[in-house]
Parts: sequence; C-alpha cells; structure tokens
Amino acid sequence: MRAVTALTAIALCALVWQCGQGSVLEARVNGEGNDGNQGAGRSPGGSGGDPAAVDVSPSTPGGDPTQPGQTEGSGGTGGSSGGSGGVGGSGFRHPGVIVNAGQLAFLREKISASASPWKDALAQAEKSSFGSLSYEPKPRAIVECGSYSNPDNGCTEEKSDSVAAYTHALLWALTGDRAHADKAIQIMNAWSAVLQDHTNSNAPLQSAWTASQWARAAEIIRHTGSGWAEADMKRFATLLEKVYLPEIIDGSGSNGNWELSMIEATMGIGVFLEDRAVFDKAVKMWRERVPAFIYLASDGPLPVPPPRGNRDTREKLIDFWYKQEQFEDGLAQETCRDFGHTQYGLAAIINAAETARIQGVDLYAEQGKRIAAGLEFHAQFLDGVSAPSWLCEGKLDLHTNPTWEIGYNQFANRGAMALPHTRSLVLKNRPTATDHHMAWETLTHAEVDAVGLP
Repeated sequence: MRAVTALTAIALCALVWQCGQGSVLEARVNGEGNDGNQGAGRSPGGSGGDPAAVDVSPSTPGGDPTQPGQTEGSGGTGGSSGGSGGVGGSGFRHPGVIVNAGQLAFLREKISASASPWKDALAQAEKSSFGSLSYEPKPRAIVECGSYSNPDNGCTEEKSDSVAAYTHALLWALTGDRAHADKAIQIMNAWSAVLQDHTNSNAPLQSAWTASQWARAAEIIRHTGSGWAEADMKRFATLLEKVYLPEIIDGSGSNGNWELSMIEATMGIGVFLEDRAVFDKAVKMWRERVPAFIYLASDGPLPVPPPRGNRDTREKLIDFWYKQEQFEDGLAQETCRDFGHTQYGLAAIINAAETARIQGVDLYAEQGKRIAAGLEFHAQFLDGVSAPSWLCEGKLDLHTNPTWEIGYNQFANRGAMALPHTRSLVLKNRPTATDHHMAWETLTHAEVDAVGLP
C-alpha cells in the first residue's frame, strides 16, 4: 500500500506545496501573491486585543509565518509559523494537529484526480453550512453552558463557529481557494477579539469540544501561508492559552468522554503554542485515562479505576460503569449509558493519539489492542448484531457518530488488522460529516495510511 516512489513524490510535494496545478498555494511558493493583507478578517476588528499576548513569533531572523516554502521553525512558545511540514525549535511538526503536511498533499492529489471517496467528501464539506463563504461568526464575551447545554448562551454558536473555522481551513488547504482562508481567519479573529470566559457546569466540556476544533483550524491557517496577520495570530494564541486551557488542563473525574475530550484539546493547544509542558501533560493524562475507559481482560476482574474521581472500590466502579457487572474486551465505561457519549470518548482517544503520532509519540503502539477492541466491540452492535443479555441488560442506546474513519485507517491500513464490523460501519457512513469534536474524517483520513508521519 505504500509505494516508495509515490510516497517520495508526496513528501517532496509537501515540502514545497506544489501539488495542485496553478493553485494559490503554488503561486505563493513561486513568489506570487505574497500580499498577506488582502481579504476579510486580517486585522483586529475593534477592541479586545490582549496586550499581554503570548509570544509566538519566530526567534530567528527571516521567520516569516506567511511563507509556505519555509520548512523549519525556531524556538520559543509558538516557534516558527513558517511553511508546511516544518519542525519548530521545540521539535513540533506543523501543521500537526490531527492532519500533517504530507497528508494534505496526498489529499490534494486525490481531489485533483477526482478520486473517491475524497471527491464526495470534499463536496460534502463545501456544500455544508460550515463551508459556506457567507458564513458569519457569532462571538460572545461570555459563553454559558449548563448540563446538556441548558442554558445555551452561546454554546451552539461557539461549537458551530469552531467547526466552520476548521472546515474553511481544510478547504483552503485542499483547494487553494484563498476565500476559505480569509473566512477561517475572520471567524478566529472574531472570537479572539471578544471571548473572555466560559461559565456554568459544562464550561470544561464546552471548552474542550471547541478548543479541539480551534487548534486544528489555527494550525492549518498558520502553517500554510494563509496571510494570517502576526498580531491576530498572537491574540488567538493568547485566547487558547488564557481562556481555554485553564478549563481543561487539569482533567475531570466525571464520565470518560469529558476528560478524554479535554485531553484532546489540551494536546492540540500544546502543539499550536509549541508548549512542550502542555503537550507532555496531555500525553500523561491520555496514558492514565484510556485504560480506565476501555476494558481488557488483562486489567483483571474489574476495570482500571479512573485517575480522578475516587472510584476505587468494586461498588463505586460498577456504579460508574452504569451498573454493568460483566466485563469483556472492548467494553467502555459509558457503553451502558449510550453509544453517543461512548463515541465521544473513543473519538477523543483516537484524535489525540493521531496528533501525538504526528509529533513522534506513538500512543497507538501503547494501547492499540485496547483501542481496536473498543472499536470492534461497539461497531458490531451498530452494524446490526443484537445485544447479548449480559450487556446492559440487553438494551443498548444506539447511535452512530461521524467518526470511526481515523481509527480504522490506523488499525486496518497502517496496522493490517482485520476489523470487519468497523470496516462495514465506515463504508456505510462515508462520507462522514461533523458532530462536536468529530469532523470530516472521510475527507482527512480515508485510506491515507501513514503518509506524512515521521
């Protein structure tokens, strides 16, 4: 599946951003169209800038963040905002949150060739409300989210805007249409100029869901020569560091999908800020929480207790696992709650592992058996297998979320594992759309194998 000549061509393509014919990206490499001040949303729209903005500027001369031909960054928080496939002074690869430079180059080739399933997946993103060039952000100073988003004072708008920013960032990277870069920049600038805090009981989870998408969008826009103004980029970095990160970096003793989503977002922020301590903390939290979310027989007769929450007795663990008393490989802590929240957790596990893999930390290798078991265990019931009587009293709350593609690519394509139910589910649901921190997985990860990974 990995012809050396093909991968070599893709790698070279990634370094110089010249995969498409006549694209804006290609023109920028050739020195054309280097006006980084064109387009909407390039400069602050009024007040709201933070004078104490985190320093994310290059620390070596000539580190222009708008030049995609640059392939190496420099140190400090944020390092270089230079070209595609770059490695900053702290060792981070950019773009490097869930997608990488070689992967984007591979996808541009497939889209240029009108190949499936990428052609249809791109069209789906372009035709969605999130991909519309008439999309307008609705930022708020205070986003208040209660349980199940009740009250919902800006929660839906923030989630939608973060997804839209990522959608436009992807469309820019894959089509070279500068209007999409401008729109992503407009959305991110709008929020960084206004947002001050998240409040009420769901503030940490809301912060996690949206920060996951913001970090993806910001990574792509910053490292693909989009023309994002340095001052605006710094202000957005400050937003992630000062408003989002404090809500999520210490984790949660609540249901697993909470902490796992917080871990994914923390990791993405760490990459964007080039903050090694933040990234390493996310990796540590992932290593602690994943074994407590998906069961393997090697754990013993009971699941691994979560690292937070004081659930260290049999009675407390059974209660935490929604009264489930029999444990089989792949069962998850929220399986007997519902499959929607379970997939939130599974997606966050895999999204974080994908980002870590881009950054040279192979979390898949550490917990691959566990994650693959979790995928196949739940996929079988979404694929039509009836629930046995021992599982959740034979009653499952089934719902298929737009995920699965990234995990399937990891274990089936990269790892050559047989996952028949997961494969069936993936093929049934292509192309996938968006839901919370799950977005456009067919477009970004269908059949990409290990392209662009270190």
